[in-house]
Amino acid sequence: MSDQAAVRRIAHTRGANFSLGFRLLPAAKRQAVYAAYAACRIPDDIVDEAGDGADTGEVERRLDAWVSEIEATYAGRPGLDATRALAAALGHAPIPKGALLGLVEGCRMDLRIRRYRTFAELERYCELVAVTISDISLAIFGTLRAEATRHGRSLALALQLTNICRDVGEDAERGRIYLPLAELEAFGVAEADVLAGRVDTPGYRALMASECARARSFFVAANPLPSCVARDARTAVRVMGGVYRRVLDRVAADPVRAWSHRTELPRWQRLWAVTAGILGFEFA
Repeated sequence: MSDQAAVRRIAHTRGANFSLGFRLLPAAKRQAVYAAYAACRIPDDIVDEAGDGADTGEVERRLDAWVSEIEATYAGRPGLDATRALAAALGHAPIPKGALLGLVEGCRMDLRIRRYRTFAELERYCELVAVTISDISLAIFGTLRAEATRHGRSLALALQLTNICRDVGEDAERGRIYLPLAELEAFGVAEADVLAGRVDTPGYRALMASECARARSFFVAANPLPSCVARDARTAVRVMGGVYRRVLDRVAADPVRAWSHRTELPRWQRLWAVTAGILGFEFA
């Protein structure tokens, strides 16, 4: 399997929601996005697949090795399928090395931090694991105006907060709670109940309504983004944002079920998200 085929397969199998938009990019940008997506998955998988009983020091060493691989790639010496594909993409797009390294630091936070007291603390985490990916993506898409960075940040936060709302149950099984603890307390929701799945309560429903509303506000703030990127990337951006906005809507409609069942879009809704993106509809 070629390097390009390997990263394309990762994007299609591991990033089904994103890949709907990826497919709508012109060939060179599509291949660069596949390579970047694979490179972003690697440090995340190093942490998530290690498991609770893993030797933290060993996980850190694996992340260090990945940092070394990124440095080698930017020096012209890639050694893996994903980084060889990334090196090829660098010939077409100025993908910022600092964003890839920042993502690694965000992944390291998952080794040390399992709770966030306030949204401000959570936002810093999101800056590292999500806004970095926006910076990478915009470098590939091409930007027309400086405010693309600001609107890209809003979309990145919207996507990450959607993931957090969708994955409360999966994260709880790993002993993690990303919902800010101060907000749990404000709605009378106990950490232990979130971890155990005792979430069929008015307090949890109200908490999740608030969390989903915040994520939706970031989608609204991101609405100008497509007009700030190159014309041949606008539909892809609209589709990626639109797919996630619809995932968020499904979580908001039944957050209790979302705790125990991963929220996926039915085929008709995925097709509608693509159609809406092609027609130029806003995110929210």
